[in-house]
Amino acid sequence: MKTRIYITTLISALFLTISCNKDDQAVTETPITVPEAASNAQMDMATDDVSKIVEEQLTTEDGISGRSAVPQESLLPSCATVTRVPAYGTTLTPGDIITKTIDFGTTGCEMPNGNILKGQIIISFEYQPSATSHTINYNFVNFYHNAIKFNGAKTFTRVLGTSAANPSTHPIVTMTMNLTATMPNGSVFTRVGSRVKEIVEGQATPELTDNVYQVTGSWNTTSPNGIERTSTITNPLIIKLNCSNIVKGIITFARNGNTSTLDYGNGDCDNQAIVTINGVPFTITLRR
Repeated sequence: MKTRIYITTLISALFLTISCNKDDQAVTETPITVPEAASNAQMDMATDDVSKIVEEQLTTEDGISGRSAVPQESLLPSCATVTRVPAYGTTLTPGDIITKTIDFGTTGCEMPNGNILKGQIIISFEYQPSATSHTINYNFVNFYHNAIKFNGAKTFTRVLGTSAANPSTHPIVTMTMNLTATMPNGSVFTRVGSRVKEIVEGQATPELTDNVYQVTGSWNTTSPNGIERTSTITNPLIIKLNCSNIVKGIITFARNGNTSTLDYGNGDCDNQAIVTINGVPFTITLRR
């Protein structure tokens, strides 16, 4: 499925953003360029990693509804530390506000899927062990995901339910996004919207490596040149916890009635995806 392209074709695609007739009356705009699609893919993976980390820190509290009946290994590597207020060992009472600081250090901390994190994620939530719905607030402090810096304050809601993708009772996490991402070259993207994540495989085992998640949702992204586009997951994204990148699913980008797509492939754990612009497919290599 994934075709190779010559560099001359890729260079041409970078300038395939706006075409107009000599009257300047008819304008055709592509919703996204090849480099922007690659940056969006990196943001997608970072968003999913953060969601998994934050959810785990909620469910490590004793008695929280919806924890797996099978003890789970931790997602966090030994290079990450977690501090809590109230301190660990303090007796908790329903209604207490818990704040956790997840610190990945300043030199780079490798996650099980190979992604490198730095800085801190700070989360807070109300301790309600018998509730089936929880709202978690979190923000970033000098936080980097594979050299991309993220800023912003966000929330997500975790509820227990069933779905067509997983008929067993399982956590369904809705992530509200309002963030900025600064790329290593200084380009800044903003993203506002929501994503819904749920586990579809591996729920009943203690291993993390067999966990598979499905993600749906939509959001608006503003690129460094000020162009705003709508992104919609038109085929659910599939994420394997032991893979550095999203392995399957399609995102459709839309602007002024024109669309382009980003296709993550057939489920293989690789670093390739295809962006299709004006009907022409281009293979992109993801960061990891």
